Amino acid sequence: MNLNTIFWVVLYVLLGFITNSLAASRHCHFPAIFNFGDSNSDTGGLSAAFGQAGPPNGESYFHHPAGRYCDGRLIVDFIAKKLGLPYLSAYLDSVGSNYTYGANFATAGSTIRPQNTTLHQTGGFSPFSLDVQFNQFNDFQRRTQHFREKGGVYKTLLPKAEDFSGALYTFDIGQNDLTSGYFHNMSTDEVKTYVPDVLAKFKTILKYVYDHGGRSFWVHNTGPVGCVPYILDLHPVERSLLDKAGCATPYNEVAKFFNRGLKEVVVQLRKELPLAAITYVDVYSVKYSLISQANKHGFEEPLRACCGHGGKYNYNLHAGCGAKIKVDGKEILIGKPCKNPSVRISWDGVHFTQAANKWVFDRIVDGSFSDPPIPLNMACHKHL
Repeated sequence: MNLNTIFWVVLYVLLGFITNSLAASRHCHFPAIFNFGDSNSDTGGLSAAFGQAGPPNGESYFHHPAGRYCDGRLIVDFIAKKLGLPYLSAYLDSVGSNYTYGANFATAGSTIRPQNTTLHQTGGFSPFSLDVQFNQFNDFQRRTQHFREKGGVYKTLLPKAEDFSGALYTFDIGQNDLTSGYFHNMSTDEVKTYVPDVLAKFKTILKYVYDHGGRSFWVHNTGPVGCVPYILDLHPVERSLLDKAGCATPYNEVAKFFNRGLKEVVVQLRKELPLAAITYVDVYSVKYSLISQANKHGFEEPLRACCGHGGKYNYNLHAGCGAKIKVDGKEILIGKPCKNPSVRISWDGVHFTQAANKWVFDRIVDGSFSDPPIPLNMACHKHL
């Protein structure tokens, strides 16, 4: 090896070392989080609007109901903790809320597309679709600055104007758009036909947020719908259509179809929004790995609800988690939680347990399942 070659090799190594050192020091400072989504990230929105998600929700961490359809914390809670921020207050929950570090517009049952029916007609889907959540965000952004100008307590409870451009915008929504079709007796092919319209509406809303100053986006794809106990119970398929994990293949294929489209939308948005850093996070793969290899990961009975009542999946539409019946004038709890939620994946047949949420978060936080492969604390960078 001649001296000229040695020089270039050494220079290449030094440049690599310097680049890696600079990258390691480029952690983002997110002063706030603004979240949009459904029950996977609802920290109290639907509870504030329609009544608290009662006990035993919250028992594993908060030790009382905390607006979450879970025994404890959600992925969005772990995101906030990782970034050194408090857990997000729901926009709709005015009691005791502090919005200095952001706000949560997610509500359980939310869809990207408006359902155009009442909450009860759609089997539990929320009227707070993604366009409504954006309108709430828009109003929140405008009004918070108006009140901050008044000074006093408002300055301690509301975000600064510049925090909206520096914040992390998280999205976890779309699963209910798929399942709503099944509740309307649609086939998987029929559900697929409206997916492009759902994705077009998602794209529009994200662009609206960008127009309002959003620059850093963390977008979750949708999970394996065909592995969700309540879907398996209410919309059973033939045994031949179940995979080795016991999940319904047709429903999972639709979820993967949606996710491929979502990824394409993200690629388009990167071209159209030059200042945006958009991270696409493949939570589908992580969740399916957890469910299909539950024992390997320290979990049990992946397709049975921890908290429920009866049946193959321990799920009953009319007697869910926390349900009580009257016997001889006395109330008896029949929707009981399992003894150890920390080894269970499904909390109530619809939502994950805190333990499962933590397991998923631990695998997505470093960027291993992200495109580009950027960790959470560097999600303000388009690439490294």
